[in-house]
Amino acid sequence: MLGGEYLSKIEERVEQLLSTTINNLGYDLYDVEYVKEGKDYFLRIFIDKENGIDLNDCEKVNNAISEILDTADYIKDSYFLEVSSPGIERVLRKDKHFEKNINHKTQIKLFKPIDKKKELVGILKEFTDESITLEIEDEIKQIDRKNISVIKTVFDW
Repeated sequence: MLGGEYLSKIEERVEQLLSTTINNLGYDLYDVEYVKEGKDYFLRIFIDKENGIDLNDCEKVNNAISEILDTADYIKDSYFLEVSSPGIERVLRKDKHFEKNINHKTQIKLFKPIDKKKELVGILKEFTDESITLEIEDEIKQIDRKNISVIKTVFDW
């Protein structure tokens, strides 16, 4: 069984390997995710650009990176490669994601409840390696990052 640390090392190596190629194509490499779902492994490459991503963009990047990934051979298991947009409501995993979303509406799902709630929605005010600070209805809440299962942006439809 692959541990989370091993998976994240693969993600880091793949991001370093592909970022220049993806940037040269005119896209931003938003994130890399390597996960096991059921019996299958998935390498997900999330790309972005100013006016959004469409299927042609995903195909263009997929074609450009497939051979690079095969040549580097960082991943010994067979996997499915997926290239997509991070979507309107984006998962925040890296400092660059948090920095870009300061003063934006954010949803946090928790492992352990705070004030009897396992989900909080508020304005992202700041972050450190240890905590996330949200403003929820004029009240400031500091949340331990170890208690956060998922944090993502919220789009008001």
